[in-house]
Amino acid sequence: MFAYPLFFFSLAFLAGIVLASRNLLPWEGWLALSLGTGLAWGGLHRYRSSQKAQSEDEPEGQAAPGGAGNRRAAAAASFLFLLLLFLSLGGLRYELARPHVDAYHIAWYADRQYALILTARLVQPAEMRDTYTLLRAQVESVDTGDEVLPARGLILVRLPGQQFFEYGDLLRLRGKLETPPEGELFSYRDYLARQGIQVYMRGAEVTYLAGGGNPILRLTFELRHFSRRLLHRFYPDPQASLLAGILLGDEGGLTEAWQRAFKVTGTSHIIAISGFNIAIIVGIFSASFGRIFGARRGAILAIFGVILYTIMVGAMASVVRAAIMGTLGILAQQLYRRQVGLNTLTFTAALMALFSPFVLWDVGFQLSFFATLGLILFGSVFQEGAERWLKRLGVPAVFLSPGVQFLSDAVLLTLAAQLTTLPIMAYHFQQISLIAFLANPFILPVQPAVMILGGLSVILGWISGSLGQWMAWIAWPFVTYTLTMVDFFSRFPHSVLELGRVPLWSLMAWYAALAFWSLERTRREKVRAMIERWVPLSLALTALIVLLVAVLLWRAVFSLPDGRLHLTFLNVGSADAVLIRTPAGRWVLINGGPSANTLSEALGRRFSPFEHELDWLIVASTQQDQVAGLPWVLERYPPRAVLWAGLPQASAASQALDSWLTERSIPVTFAEAGQVLDLGQGAQIEVIASGRRGAVLLVRWGAFRALLPIGMDAEMLESLQKDPRLRGLSVFSLPNSGYPALLSQAWLEQLAPELVVLSVAADDPYGNPTPEVLKMLRPYSLLRTDLAGWIEVSTDGKQMWVFSEREVSLPPPPSRQRDPDRMW
Repeated sequence: MFAYPLFFFSLAFLAGIVLASRNLLPWEGWLALSLGTGLAWGGLHRYRSSQKAQSEDEPEGQAAPGGAGNRRAAAAASFLFLLLLFLSLGGLRYELARPHVDAYHIAWYADRQYALILTARLVQPAEMRDTYTLLRAQVESVDTGDEVLPARGLILVRLPGQQFFEYGDLLRLRGKLETPPEGELFSYRDYLARQGIQVYMRGAEVTYLAGGGNPILRLTFELRHFSRRLLHRFYPDPQASLLAGILLGDEGGLTEAWQRAFKVTGTSHIIAISGFNIAIIVGIFSASFGRIFGARRGAILAIFGVILYTIMVGAMASVVRAAIMGTLGILAQQLYRRQVGLNTLTFTAALMALFSPFVLWDVGFQLSFFATLGLILFGSVFQEGAERWLKRLGVPAVFLSPGVQFLSDAVLLTLAAQLTTLPIMAYHFQQISLIAFLANPFILPVQPAVMILGGLSVILGWISGSLGQWMAWIAWPFVTYTLTMVDFFSRFPHSVLELGRVPLWSLMAWYAALAFWSLERTRREKVRAMIERWVPLSLALTALIVLLVAVLLWRAVFSLPDGRLHLTFLNVGSADAVLIRTPAGRWVLINGGPSANTLSEALGRRFSPFEHELDWLIVASTQQDQVAGLPWVLERYPPRAVLWAGLPQASAASQALDSWLTERSIPVTFAEAGQVLDLGQGAQIEVIASGRRGAVLLVRWGAFRALLPIGMDAEMLESLQKDPRLRGLSVFSLPNSGYPALLSQAWLEQLAPELVVLSVAADDPYGNPTPEVLKMLRPYSLLRTDLAGWIEVSTDGKQMWVFSEREVSLPPPPSRQRDPDRMW
């Protein structure tokens, strides 16, 4: 204990916070305990000083009997009182951090039956999620309707759709304040309370008043936004969204399916800023600034850079912990002090808890803390064991060090971290990944390349878009490999073990066993000598370059047009999003659905790394769910031209899309019946009908014809039923997710489609498709996106091939099995 005082003092401070959370004493009690132990320690300290002076004055050889023992007892008592002092200070800090709700706190106005008008300033940029936006703001005043009163406190605001606001913006918010709910398995109230938020507002009306905020922070957040735009410019999705999570701490761009895949494979730590990321940042900043400005000035600039990076990525608990430890490492290096891992880890936790005691209950902080603890306690032990094992196997000395390093990066360090984080994941998420130990060795070794090369593409993009794009092409295979492995391992059956509620005592037993094991081990210094390995390294580097070029060429070749017309009905829920690849290789997107993340990921899977533009965007319906995902996605895949049908004022999303197109001066043509869009080589898209709701499109090439009544209304249906051009279709896409009022048995018999496509969500809010519609469709071959996933129809104008994401049974209807004119 005397050898590591900082460790035990920090631990006592953290223990005081945990004890205070159990409501053992009021703040006055913790204050009295702090003063009492402080006075007791002061008295003992004076006694020890006087005893020491007295022993120095006594002649040599005439020391008082028992003097040494008394001094040791006094030192032990003094140390004990210091531990109690830090324990009581931790309890006092927790009690002082509890929110004091009075008439000037915004929580005072929660759960009223009327709307309030607040004036608040954003403390960070808007968090744009898939279908909504979150704002975190500091309230300045509240208008109750009778008077305007000053107010304080943080508030969380949820807005529909994706709306962009910057840090420091002063906003007027109108809506009802609510206390966050509490569930049986998860308390949203406690989750927000640990972030200092007591109330939230849903569906608020927002008015921008003015900018403001700290200019340095504002510039930092603007740099983050610019970097995110560069990533989506250089990479397709989901690669761009993965890098945004790894480099910028923005995980909102990944679809729910991808987030679930990372969770199932136990690789969620990859998409979260952690100590691994900060360690690389510290290394790059220290080396770069040290060479340019010298060791001392370079260290100061490196620390400043780490602080700015921490702020830019959102200053989450795990990031702050890693940043503090990285900063202490830089200081230790400059002061020529050896850094002790346990001291640094516990002091960092105590320092964070000093500023925000509630951070101890943050799941991200807990996972980050215990993962680092596992690396400190067991990392070197596992590495030494691996070295002994390789020696017993007779591995040549020249390959011993690289072999240990490979095993450490791929398996051992992951195992060390998971030993200490497994109970946390089981307790909070009530499940553990069984595939994680197999997936991580395949995924982790490429992560340094993903972060370094991906980060370089952003940094070079600040200077030149061309340089950034070239670096992105080098980084792209590593990012794609990561996603491919995650997708592969997530498909393994029974890869997740559901545990149910995990008792707290089981966590305590697990950590007690680990503590006993680590104390029994003899702590040894790492003994891994650097062996010359320039020859294997150069061979590996050459092979890597060849592999990179091969992968990029392979992807580019397979993205070349094949001379066919491809219609892909994307799985975007109960809406339409049709991606067309023309025989000449042009891209046409018709609508986009409600989810920006889902649409962006679908486009990223189909575009090559060298393609970032749509040739045409066709807005065939202006309803909210049909175009809500477009504005944000078009930042990544801007169209050269737009064909627009329907009223721009029909929905908030269509108005935002119209404004976006106007600001960028993209040419827009308003659709009229009879217009034809030439797709090349005889393929065409014809506007069959156009109205206030949207348009009906006919895609044709040779004998192939596909009817897309995306913007059809009841009035159009009457005229289309009389149109002789629409008989004997190849493909018919059901309008409005199979809405019964827009279908009839007679019209289906007239159309006589070979394939019927239904774009619908599994949990369609209107209950589509209804039993009535399914009965009408029995004589036809039907594919549904909720069952089959995406559906691709490919044709050469004579024949038709149909593919789907998931295998489904689709026998030809009995009435048409012998039809000689059938295309497929």
